Amino acid sequence: MDTPIVKISQLVKRYDELIALDHLDLSIQTGEIYGLLGPNGSGKTTTIHCLLGLLAYDKGTIEIFGKPMTPSSYDIKREIGVIMQNVAVFQQLTVYENIDFFCSLYIPEKAKRRQYVQDAIEFVGLADFQKFYPKKLSGGLLRRLNIACGIVHKPKLIFLDEPTVAIDPQSRNQVLEGILQLNQQGSTIIYTSHYMEEVEQICTKIAILDKGKKIAEGTTEALRSAVKKTETISIDIPDMPNQLLADIQKLPHIYQVTYENRQLKIICAGGKHNLIDVLQILQTAHISIGEVYTQRPTLNDVFLEITGKNLRDKEEG
Repeated sequence: MDTPIVKISQLVKRYDELIALDHLDLSIQTGEIYGLLGPNGSGKTTTIHCLLGLLAYDKGTIEIFGKPMTPSSYDIKREIGVIMQNVAVFQQLTVYENIDFFCSLYIPEKAKRRQYVQDAIEFVGLADFQKFYPKKLSGGLLRRLNIACGIVHKPKLIFLDEPTVAIDPQSRNQVLEGILQLNQQGSTIIYTSHYMEEVEQICTKIAILDKGKKIAEGTTEALRSAVKKTETISIDIPDMPNQLLADIQKLPHIYQVTYENRQLKIICAGGKHNLIDVLQILQTAHISIGEVYTQRPTLNDVFLEITGKNLRDKEEG
């Protein structure tokens, strides 16, 4: 296997009595979109700050591009792009001037920088807003400006820390599409979020963090297969006899059956034809049914099974 583009070994970070990172190990390969998923306070942002050399840690090692990462590793940092959760642009500069300034930190040649700036502007769709100041931009456009400033120098490795917080659904989709495009153009992406839907949508590999520890890692499919629940079936039914509930519970691979508020909910553990088996029982009993839904396990189901709580149970911290 090739040398990982990012390797974290036994990383420990303490804040007095609080252990923010507890012997964390991560290995990220070139070309991945690697998701760090977990509730607020799980250690995602602390991990990013340590990786960038912005935060001293108590124990462990960090390597990026096969080299030790230190606060003075400027040769490594030149190949990294960073888009943090809080928008960081200059209010007194226009969209074009902001992007050009951040590009100048990496690209001194004016002609090359001009092209890079235009490429970034086109990439995030801000061509019609080049002369606008940040205060005139909507939240979604401001987020796109923030991304342009972070990727304008065409970095090999890009960190995105909660980049879609507090923006509208349309802008969120545009951001996610842009991340996929950056990856297709050759950048490795490290993406932190507590929005599990986003992580499932774009990440090729995922690590779930809780209390500074990696509690699960793998592709979305691998993580889903690790949970006992493999499918949830929901059926709207006006009336459901208790005997039928018992009959459904006796079917192979049925883990749990409940009926509340005119909805039959069946949680399955394995099996490929659970819905067909259930519908046959209902049809034989001449039960009138409404809408039918099936859902595969989510990353929240993985987290819930491992920890006993939901990904979003915690408050910001």
